[in-house]
Amino acid sequence: MTTSSTTIRIATRASPLALWQAYHVRDRLLAADPQRPVELLQMSTRGDEILDRSLSKVGGKGLFVKELELALLDGRADLAVHSLKDVPMILAPEFTLAVVMERADPRDCLVSPRYRSLEELPPGARVGTSSLRREMTLRARFPHLVIGSVRGNVGTRLSKLDRGDFDALVMAAAGLQRLGMPERIAQILPPDIFLPAPGQGALGIETRAGDTAILAQLAHLEHAPTRAIVSAERAVSRGLGGSCEFPLAAYARIEADRLVLRAWAGSASRGEMLEVQEEGPVGEAEEIGLRAVQTLKSRGVERLIAGG
Repeated sequence: MTTSSTTIRIATRASPLALWQAYHVRDRLLAADPQRPVELLQMSTRGDEILDRSLSKVGGKGLFVKELELALLDGRADLAVHSLKDVPMILAPEFTLAVVMERADPRDCLVSPRYRSLEELPPGARVGTSSLRREMTLRARFPHLVIGSVRGNVGTRLSKLDRGDFDALVMAAAGLQRLGMPERIAQILPPDIFLPAPGQGALGIETRAGDTAILAQLAHLEHAPTRAIVSAERAVSRGLGGSCEFPLAAYARIEADRLVLRAWAGSASRGEMLEVQEEGPVGEAEEIGLRAVQTLKSRGVERLIAGG
């Protein structure tokens, strides 16, 4: 199936951050071809609507993309823009991850009106997060803190912080930076302390598989180094059956012509994790991720994560 109109239609969630991402893609497309109209199809997803339960209990991050995929299938949209960390590790054959754009800041950050670092937070301070990965890292490194669940878009979470529900939040730095709120960041959390989620900070563009006309229009947005990095990271999650049901982190970087990957997975209920590092040529990104999976499995990670 190929696009049937001269207008490129972008499916997007309606949250402020998702709209920023969609407009960013629109602007890049218009800069490359000002004569080709680009429109946004704003949608609400189940992930946006269910705010009273954790993602691990209601279907995982795939809830943020299902409605957008339906719009692709029925022809209402030609492409969908996602935060790559929300994209399922295995796509249905009808779809393809057509583009991985250059990664922004992959790190997590502390947001707090009173405290400038995690180390400053006193015993009993309440820290909000929607991520099992962040929760487990906090519990392992800062056991004196009280960790609570906070869902919703960036503005919703910040409003809960500002009204006193929490003393601090741990969030993705890229979201605040993209929304023009870098001043809300109290502390950037380095990856050696807070290993990011697979694909965090990168944008992915999903299209119908085989839609050659749209694929050609998008080709200039692809960023090969980011594709390699996130391919290694996502291979770890895919190899372990990653969803939101157990905490997992994976972060790769390119050093000269080598790709270096660190990853961990664990059990939130047991408070245990196993960590691994693998490296190799950039062109073997997928294989590096799969080696990390095999190393983790050889150390017993499957028994560990089966415990939740």
